[in-house]
Amino acid sequence: MKQRALISVSDKTGVVKFAKELSALGYEIISTGGTEKALKEAGIATLNISEITGFPECLDGRVKTLHPFVHAGLLAMRSNAEHMKQLEKLGINTIDIVAVNLYPFKATISKNNVEFAEAVENIDIGGPTMLRSAAKNYQDVAVVTDSRDYQRVIDELKKGGVSLNTKKHLMYKVYAHTAAYDALISNYLAGQLGIKFPESLTLNFERIDTLRYGENSHQEAVYYKDAMPSRGALTNAVQLHGKELSFNNINDASAALELLKEFDRPAVVAVKHANPCGVGIASTVYDAYIKAYEADKISIFGGILAINGTVDKKTAEEINKIFIEIVVAADYTGDALDVLKAKQNIRLLKLNDIALKDSSGVSVKKVSGGLLLQTSDDEIYGEYTVVTKTNPTSKQLKDMKFAMSVVKHTRSNAIVLALDETTVGMGIGQTNRIWAAEQAIEHAGEKAVGAVMASDAFFPFSDCVEAAAKAGVKAIVQPGGSKKDDESIAACDKYGIAMIFTGIRHFKH
Repeated sequence: MKQRALISVSDKTGVVKFAKELSALGYEIISTGGTEKALKEAGIATLNISEITGFPECLDGRVKTLHPFVHAGLLAMRSNAEHMKQLEKLGINTIDIVAVNLYPFKATISKNNVEFAEAVENIDIGGPTMLRSAAKNYQDVAVVTDSRDYQRVIDELKKGGVSLNTKKHLMYKVYAHTAAYDALISNYLAGQLGIKFPESLTLNFERIDTLRYGENSHQEAVYYKDAMPSRGALTNAVQLHGKELSFNNINDASAALELLKEFDRPAVVAVKHANPCGVGIASTVYDAYIKAYEADKISIFGGILAINGTVDKKTAEEINKIFIEIVVAADYTGDALDVLKAKQNIRLLKLNDIALKDSSGVSVKKVSGGLLLQTSDDEIYGEYTVVTKTNPTSKQLKDMKFAMSVVKHTRSNAIVLALDETTVGMGIGQTNRIWAAEQAIEHAGEKAVGAVMASDAFFPFSDCVEAAAKAGVKAIVQPGGSKKDDESIAACDKYGIAMIFTGIRHFKH
């Protein structure tokens, strides 16, 4: 039987060179449509698939390779005498090499306002079927889905044949490729139907990089991105300067971004160990940075900065006065980049659409043996109730909203003190609320005087109010809902503290 290779690709990277090499090695090339045209224009003799099947392409190309003359040639086991006898009887030639990649479904649905009918038309049927047939018979067929494998196949053919180990690896890549392709389709359809929580969940992520190590140096780590990341996602950031990101860098930068997206005005978020350590909003990026820095001059050292505007030279000079691991910003002026790049170890990331939130509306958490999915916590609060005799001032209400935006992104139990839209005290990840309050107050020191206090969940007792009053806090925002709310309200009234209930909790575990 003749040695044959079937080549049908939408991504034609390297395919002409690959086909020329195969042809030189004595392979007869079978092809279809645009691939056949490209190969013939390059002077490579090809057989149209219809010459193999004896049946014309039909239904606008929907049916061309779905034929026994193709799939029997792929699936026949060469070591099985009965299989080979049947091929001879039926006049079917084997196909020994398959190079197929699939209709550009991802590129299609990535376009703005793509019509559903166009998306459906770009669901490949024949391609996955050929790939799966060829991969199942991996002992006899070398099947290539990735153009980066073309040269490996050619090199081994020149040495006498593609090794079994290589064929197994190519087999693995086929099923990984078709699984990802099908996941992309099913996830797209779920989105079209408004299905947030399907009965069977298939996630589709693509490897970006292998990291030096994980959270600790003895752990291996890899960085993956969503196959269809939302605009404004960290995986869309472009690194402008600095060495490669570490596992902890990426995790911290993600935490900083999620908080930054709460603000419309110029904002700077400083994060350390995935928790905010300084947050400020102002009329300019420079003023917001100064606020964030002044909030906690100690913790910001070696931290991550997220900035929702353009970093100018003046701000860059301030940033360079201390050690910062990463700056991720909407943009940088040329002068700012010159200043920041003077430090070799700082990583600089630029992220377009930095203020846009994740459009999926779902958050995912890995647990032992499974996943937890929930709708995203997209609220801060809207309606609120003043529950004390003292009413909050308009300035306090602004600080309350700001403080609750920050506490929402702080590990529970959490308390945040804020003044002039700047964090002044943080109580993070405590096992009881009074400890979180005491930690935030201790951190704030004299800055607690006149500040507002935000709590991610209700006060179970009045002790947090007592501590707040002693520190000089003048207003409190919390969800409410405790059986002992009356005690907290009475304590606020005793000390002249304004308190509002929002009815919305923001636990973060």
